Amino acid sequence: MEIRVLRYFLAVAQEENITRAAELLHIAQPSLSKQMMELEEELGKQLLIRGKRRITLTEEGILLRKRAEEILELVNKTEQEITADEKQLVGKISIGGNLQPSVLKATADLREKHPGVSFQFYSSDATDVMERLEHGTLDFTTLLAPVDTSRYEALCLPEHSYWGLLVRMDSPMAKASCVHREEIKGLPLIMHRRAGLQQSIAEWAHTRPERLNIAATYNVIYGNPLLLVQSGLGNLLVTRALLPPELDPGVRFLPLDPPLETHYMLVWKKNAALTKPVERFLAMLNAQE
Repeated sequence: MEIRVLRYFLAVAQEENITRAAELLHIAQPSLSKQMMELEEELGKQLLIRGKRRITLTEEGILLRKRAEEILELVNKTEQEITADEKQLVGKISIGGNLQPSVLKATADLREKHPGVSFQFYSSDATDVMERLEHGTLDFTTLLAPVDTSRYEALCLPEHSYWGLLVRMDSPMAKASCVHREEIKGLPLIMHRRAGLQQSIAEWAHTRPERLNIAATYNVIYGNPLLLVQSGLGNLLVTRALLPPELDPGVRFLPLDPPLETHYMLVWKKNAALTKPVERFLAMLNAQE
């Protein structure tokens, strides 16, 4: 499978039309059609559903599109790193996850001193960003502790938060000032799907994750989390930092008692080959007070 053919495939997937993709690539339409058929033959799978008006992707085509994007991104990044002027700090740093002020400050400071360095931010759930970290398309990601330090290097960031329960105001729990260990065991919970975070909550509650009453899990909270709680499905177990500063009057945030604090971590792959911009970025983060 050639890099050139992957670029052709992505153009077809994005344009959803062979003719438009061929025009974009500046090649003949019959040649592009032949390339796509040969790619399907090589992989032994149908990738494209050729409709009268548009082309759509099969499940295998969707998977190839995702992998092709990652491969080409890594190829472009590698080319930039290898061809960079040794006298200048030049390159791209890719960071995934929930960006924290200390990370953004380091990016701004590095960019000010070295304008040849640029940044790419990627927001998704922990599973996706860790997969990209493994593949090398991300240099770093930020995660809530705990982190598997047997597989990853991690730097503890100054930002931290504490866990609590977001409950409806008409709930009996809303009259309390906090949530105790014994109380949380019987409450229906909407909590993060990361096994490490669930384990931390269970250890705090002196129980096991399977004994928690988990009504639903989430990977990323988008928009207003009030809707999750208003549904009546359960109480949202979340860190305060992931909620808006001003909460809707229909809900109340109750911290866990005793407090359960968590830190944000900057994570990168263990034994990864660090580029000069990445090394300088880490040095700037470490130098922050």
